Amino acid sequence: MEPALKNLTDGSGEIAGRSLEEWNAAYAKVENYFHALRIRNKPLLGQFVQRVLERAQKRAPAEPLRSATELAVEEMERLVTGWFAEVLQTSPTNSDQMLSTRGRLALLLADMPGKWQDQFLRPGPWPEEFVTAMRENFLLAGPDFQLSKMTPRPLDLGPITTLSNLGKFPYFRMVFAWILFALLLVAIFWLTHGGFDRIKDHWSLLIDWFKQNG
Repeated sequence: MEPALKNLTDGSGEIAGRSLEEWNAAYAKVENYFHALRIRNKPLLGQFVQRVLERAQKRAPAEPLRSATELAVEEMERLVTGWFAEVLQTSPTNSDQMLSTRGRLALLLADMPGKWQDQFLRPGPWPEEFVTAMRENFLLAGPDFQLSKMTPRPLDLGPITTLSNLGKFPYFRMVFAWILFALLLVAIFWLTHGGFDRIKDHWSLLIDWFKQNG
């Protein structure tokens, strides 16, 4: 894109009072928008982006405080929303503020990228099948349509959660450590006062039983 823009620069190396870098950033922004609509035909994509930038460049000298990207995004929305209004026969300034959003959704539901990519942003008349598909899917994506939204919820681990929370308290950790230490002492005492011999006796009896019944 940069070589093409350089051909339009004035003596100061700017276009409509904006630097080449600004217009390159605006180009990338607009291109990404059309990519999101699954416009993959490169000649068409280049034409769409150029149309938007030309409209933004006409406004730029009168709005010196606005960045090239801001102007380009506004013109892109106006261009696309105006086209939706023509195809769908609805006003872009009516009470429905979701025209652009519903229009983009209708495009995808009607499979515009797969079937009618060459009709996008083109002035009418359009194929009847395309218009019908767009209007039906626009109604489908109406005010009653809601995108599902999943709100993350904490996992309920039952008693495990309670024990985990108790572990956060320093007193609980200290008591738990002392209990483990006491149990260890009891085990050592039992083993050193006949407990080990009892284990040996039980183990011997078990081995003898297996030998007799094996």
